[in-house]
Amino acid sequence: MFVEHPLITMETVEEREYQSSLSRIASKESTLIVLPTGMGKTVIALRVIAEVLSKKGGKALFLAPTKPLVEQHACFLREHLVGKKVAVMTGEVAPEERELLWLENDVIASTPQVVANDIRTERASLQKVKLIIFDEAHRAVGDYAYVSVAAEYRQFSGLVLGMTASPGSSGSRIKEVCENLGIERIEVRSETDPDVVKYVHDIQMDWVEVEVPLEMKRIIFVLRNLYDEYISRLTKFGVVDRKRPMTRKYLLEIGNSLQARSRGGEKHRNLFQAMSLQAMAIKVDHALEMAETQGATALRNYLHGLQEEATSDEGSKASRTIASSAQFIKVQEMLLTLKVEHPKLAKVMTIASWQVHEKPDSRVIVFTHFRDTADLMAAKLATVDGVRVVKLVGQSKHSGEKGLKQKEQVGVLDRFRSGEFNTLVATSVGEEGLDVASTDLVIFYEPVPSEIRAIQRRGRTGRKRSGRVVVLITKGTRDEAYAYASLNKEKSMKRGLASLQRSMDKEKGSEIANEEKGSQESQKGQRSLSDFP
Repeated sequence: MFVEHPLITMETVEEREYQSSLSRIASKESTLIVLPTGMGKTVIALRVIAEVLSKKGGKALFLAPTKPLVEQHACFLREHLVGKKVAVMTGEVAPEERELLWLENDVIASTPQVVANDIRTERASLQKVKLIIFDEAHRAVGDYAYVSVAAEYRQFSGLVLGMTASPGSSGSRIKEVCENLGIERIEVRSETDPDVVKYVHDIQMDWVEVEVPLEMKRIIFVLRNLYDEYISRLTKFGVVDRKRPMTRKYLLEIGNSLQARSRGGEKHRNLFQAMSLQAMAIKVDHALEMAETQGATALRNYLHGLQEEATSDEGSKASRTIASSAQFIKVQEMLLTLKVEHPKLAKVMTIASWQVHEKPDSRVIVFTHFRDTADLMAAKLATVDGVRVVKLVGQSKHSGEKGLKQKEQVGVLDRFRSGEFNTLVATSVGEEGLDVASTDLVIFYEPVPSEIRAIQRRGRTGRKRSGRVVVLITKGTRDEAYAYASLNKEKSMKRGLASLQRSMDKEKGSEIANEEKGSQESQKGQRSLSDFP
């Protein structure tokens, strides 16, 4: 059975009960839809666009965070939307050309920064826009461009549709997203809901633990001593709350506080020393993360970069102090003779090899947070029989190697979908929104502390058939803390959504009651007035 609508190409979009219900609601009220990755948020967007344009006319604006995502949405709309012109607007399109696109097209797919800039320079107006869709709506916080576009749009009282797999872990974060976008209603669907469950395939979750090699434990011991030394000295300056665990997040808070004091006019020696110690502790903490969770190659590359920074004219005092320390020199010497890599690497190779031999038509994605690990992983997987591997990384330059431009990222995904490659090694650029081919196996090289990223990674499998997710955890390291943090934040997100839904429903009920009461009182007033001659 297919969706029937005068603006949707016949027999191209499958009719699904939950999509029909959600699109019907979102066509009438500004709605935040929270739906698992791979469950067709773009189809819902299509249906809402078609309904709004057919009933209200005007234009629709479809915003997404990245150019590949914008082009993906535009391609989908052009394929399925009948009789409406769809344009793509990104920073690569000249401002004069964008001005014409605004005038000539019915649907604009764009990155939010471009729209915000065009509004500011009066090249564009939202006056004729009847619907704005904010994809990956969880980004609508702080100074992200979604916030300014939505604020400008409020004066026109148009419809808003926010879409995300996870709006945030706390009730306050979810509320901020809703307030910033002008959301009136929240609709949540999970894999277990009756109208969704028949479209969901089983996902097997496996948590695989590994041990830090003994040789690396010795290096970690030396780095830990250096880190503890910096924290001890920092504590003596009275800027550390001893009751709080010394996490990286807390260290960054300390750094922000010290910077604020400096900007506020404080210029004494103790403040500068504390700022330097905080910077040194952050750098050594990162080295510890490389050693614990990534491996020897990643650690070598990081320490090499630190040493280069220390010897350059622009190098910071923190880098020079670390590089000249006895502990740093000792670690460098130990790394020269270190032959082992992180055991996670062998696990990934074994798991991927088993997958492609058991199911030759499989697609595998390996997610890792760090570019060095992605490079090493791709090189190692290329040696595994049956594995045809390609990397998906961001645009930034790294160790002299250019990243992939957005057009190149789209090309990599196309080749992965077509089967030219069956294994994709991706950094965070592969997590958000992109239509990655239906994947049989997703491997987390490391857990991520963000529930948003964890949900997005998981959502790359189980789309068209059953899938498997493997999360690699190094025992006794921050990997364990990150895994627990992600699970706890996901639970908190569900509680926050439920609470905010109840609050919105209650508020809506009160408004309806007040309207009815006001109507009744008005009628009473009219009757009493009629008594007068």
